Amino acid sequence: MTLATLLVFSLVALVAIATPGPTVLLALANGSRYGVRRSLPGMLGAVVSDLVLVGAVALGLDALLAASEFWFSVVKWLGAAYLAWLGVRLLRSQSGLDMAQAGGDAPGTAATPRGIFVRSFLVAVTNPKGYLFCSALLPQFIDADAPQWPQYTAIAVVFAGLDFVVMLAYAVIGARAVKLLRRRAVLWLDRCCGGALLALAGSLALYRRA
Repeated sequence: MTLATLLVFSLVALVAIATPGPTVLLALANGSRYGVRRSLPGMLGAVVSDLVLVGAVALGLDALLAASEFWFSVVKWLGAAYLAWLGVRLLRSQSGLDMAQAGGDAPGTAATPRGIFVRSFLVAVTNPKGYLFCSALLPQFIDADAPQWPQYTAIAVVFAGLDFVVMLAYAVIGARAVKLLRRRAVLWLDRCCGGALLALAGSLALYRRA
């Protein structure tokens, strides 16, 4: 893999990552609810999920989802259910500016570092579209005549690094919203993120492979 190839992959990956999706919306919501520093475990969860996705492609595990309708459906429905659950929680949220400024947590929000990490990780790793996207994209940048693992390692590092930067940017935007907007506006940010997650859950549930 040449440096030019890696740069082209970086541009393609950056566009794909920055496009609003479940992990981006969750980073935005985490930033508004907990601040940037406390959102860091969520960003790490997204990074670990990236490594899982790239590793799955490198090992050929993505072919299992591509070939098996059963396992594809299992992952799809788990992902849709989890997104819907998160969306409902955000829609019902009564937090926002007061909670973020006070640094407190509403009961049952699972706002521990571990809870924030797990939520972000599960959102990404239970999305079968991620596996299909990576399985379609990554092989195009792999030199079949060169050792595979060093190339996949480079791609994983770049992909995870870009994802972390994008999640950080969205978390900063969410945190800024807490400082610049009134409490009611921040509550509506929760509502918008929750509604978007529900819409993504519905689109995932209705998703059919061509």
